[in-house]
Amino acid sequence: MIANHPDDPAIPAAASAAQRKLFFALWPGEAARAALAALQAGVPGRLTPRDKLHLTLAFLGRQPADAVPALLDILHALSVPPMRLEIDCYGHFARPRIAWAGMTQVPPALDALQADLVRRLEGAGFSAATHGSFKPHVTLAREADQAPAAPPAAPVVWEVMEVALVESLPSGVYAPLS
Repeated sequence: MIANHPDDPAIPAAASAAQRKLFFALWPGEAARAALAALQAGVPGRLTPRDKLHLTLAFLGRQPADAVPALLDILHALSVPPMRLEIDCYGHFARPRIAWAGMTQVPPALDALQADLVRRLEGAGFSAATHGSFKPHVTLAREADQAPAAPPAAPVVWEVMEVALVESLPSGVYAPLS
């Protein structure tokens, strides 16, 4: 767990201790991350840095630092079934101008995992911003006016290994907490 950042002057310890920007995500291993990054070729917009590629399950926004232990308890209580995701299509969200990669067939286990996570969060008093119905995707680029016209040449197969509680640090780094 990242409690303070004494070595990083860009992150005041008092500010990081008071509020933390958090989300739950499927966190790819290196092979899946490299394959997802390859999908960015030809994608218009400001590309998501490779080390930030993930699939958000629940966005929590700013949370008090003392909420982290309860969120880690929720994380550790989740049962993550073996899942194989086939990222095989591109899409676009017009309003936030995001180009993304996703699945034409979402595994029922993914929907069930996300619903279980949201239930656990709500049961513990947390509100997870879902922005409507769950649309699993990996953000490839921001400031994008459209998605690539053709689907990916080959699907990216992602064997899901873990769910992570991730902190978005003021420095721009995404840091999984454990």
